[in-house]
Amino acid sequence: MYVERPPSAGLAGRLACGWHRISEAAFTQLVVPDACVDLIWGPDGLYVAGPDTGPMPAALGIGETLAGVRFRPGGVGDFFGLPLQELRDLRVPLSDLPVGPGLLAELTKAAETWPAAPERPRLAESLMAGVRPAHLADAPVARHSSLDEAVLPGLRAGVEARLQLLQAVVGRRLAAAAGPASVDPAAPAITTALGRGRSVAEVARDLGYSERQLHRRSLLAFGYAPKTLQRIVRFQRALRLARAGTPLAEVAVTAGYSDQAHLSNDVKRLSGVQLSRLL
Repeated sequence: MYVERPPSAGLAGRLACGWHRISEAAFTQLVVPDACVDLIWGPDGLYVAGPDTGPMPAALGIGETLAGVRFRPGGVGDFFGLPLQELRDLRVPLSDLPVGPGLLAELTKAAETWPAAPERPRLAESLMAGVRPAHLADAPVARHSSLDEAVLPGLRAGVEARLQLLQAVVGRRLAAAAGPASVDPAAPAITTALGRGRSVAEVARDLGYSERQLHRRSLLAFGYAPKTLQRIVRFQRALRLARAGTPLAEVAVTAGYSDQAHLSNDVKRLSGVQLSRLL
């Protein structure tokens, strides 16, 4: 069960969404590159999922829940206190990052006074202990092949409270930051131009940069070199088109691939599976 929540209007330029997932059966979720960065609250605490360049399978057990805040491509800026390329293809505990101690302290303080009174002790406990919260550990993982319906309301309440807390604290931090100065103002233009099929040289020229400058700014803003970013943006556009029912030959042309074979090969390299598996 996966749910997304839109960000507030004031944060829509930085955040794509908040989201949570409840695993109703043991399964492995295939996470594919999307140029986004997520701050995730999982069974073992908070961690950052950096920008991926390939498939990242994520195993979930029965009754496990995740809550996350997803930053738009180019929207992270200096939020985590280190160059974004240092998080590429990694899952890093929040406590290991420069922003970690301060952000965890803010979350813990907010959890202690959270309006959702029944969830308040669980929120604070899971933040301070960094381990599976008690109400998740009690889920009937061992005896069932799927989740007992009786525990779903409690899991929903718990994961929704964690998502709301995460969104509130991250939102306050973003609102208090230096606004657009904390992110590269050219990031949206870079993404848009590369997504429309412009070459790296053309994008650099259009924005008034040298290719070396564009490469440096792209690494800082997205964690990727421009050519990698272009492949990922094109891949995500192709996914959207294919999921909307567009014929694959038309998807290839519209998304900027040379032909359908190019589309298939690039999807396989980025996701590890055939396009049909992702639809």
